[in-house]
Amino acid sequence: MKQENKKGIIFTVLIAAAILAFLLWCLLGKGDNSRKAEQGTAVGQEQSSSAGTDTEEKKPEKKERVIVDNTNYDSISNTLYSWWFKRNDAHEKSGCQEDFDITPYQAYYTVPVEEKRIYITFDCGYENGYTADILDILKEEKVTAAFFVTQTFIRDNVELTKRMKEEGHLVCNHTVTHPCMPEKTIAQQREELLTCEQYMKEATGYEMDLFFRPPKGEYSERTLQMAKDLGYTTIFWSMAYLDYDVNNQPTSSHVVEHFAKYHHPGAIPLMHNVSLANHDALKQVIENLKAEGYEFGSLYELQNIR
Repeated sequence: MKQENKKGIIFTVLIAAAILAFLLWCLLGKGDNSRKAEQGTAVGQEQSSSAGTDTEEKKPEKKERVIVDNTNYDSISNTLYSWWFKRNDAHEKSGCQEDFDITPYQAYYTVPVEEKRIYITFDCGYENGYTADILDILKEEKVTAAFFVTQTFIRDNVELTKRMKEEGHLVCNHTVTHPCMPEKTIAQQREELLTCEQYMKEATGYEMDLFFRPPKGEYSERTLQMAKDLGYTTIFWSMAYLDYDVNNQPTSSHVVEHFAKYHHPGAIPLMHNVSLANHDALKQVIENLKAEGYEFGSLYELQNIR
């Protein structure tokens, strides 16, 4: 009897072990299959999402920042220039200063495109009560712009600056103190740009877009090289009018007529956020450009042509 009992116990244990192993195999197999199914669904969703955006215009990708620290600036001219351009009422690219070619310095005043595309930019040294409405108009019209801000503007308008980024606009560098850059040392010029961008990050949590507009359009080859060495693209303009003096504003109809007369593919208009005329004319300007078949581009497109 004892021998038979031992055999029965061993048999029972073996059967129980076999059943347990089978159950574990089922559970693990099912879990693995579930994970595979979930992964397959995620991949399918990702592919579906990607496929859905194939028909949409792809946004230009930001390039990795490269900083150069070994340039011999003493060998580069520091002759002071003030940006100027030649208006063209045939809706062709404006002419510009011919002292030297700015493009090797990663500097542009138009975007070299043939399509009807325009690149709205605003200089923001301080706030005059119009920027929120300007953002409302841009949002309503589904237009993005580039805002060149000083540190003072960021300091006094943190929420507006955050809103610019949150609504898809570029927030770019217009320096800390708005100085004549060629009159500064290279160390001081670098500090103007780096301090402004660092303050932007600290105050808003957002990175500054690496585009630089020289204050008052004053520059030198040395200044352009300095900005390039910090990873910046310098942006001038191919359209502008006297809108920065708040006590001597053009009429809104003048702004509308100016855009109608001088717009061209790849244009970079310079506007100021403190201008009542710009505030009053902006919606009509955008509607007129759209009626002409224009779209509104991003300055990041410039990175695709380097």
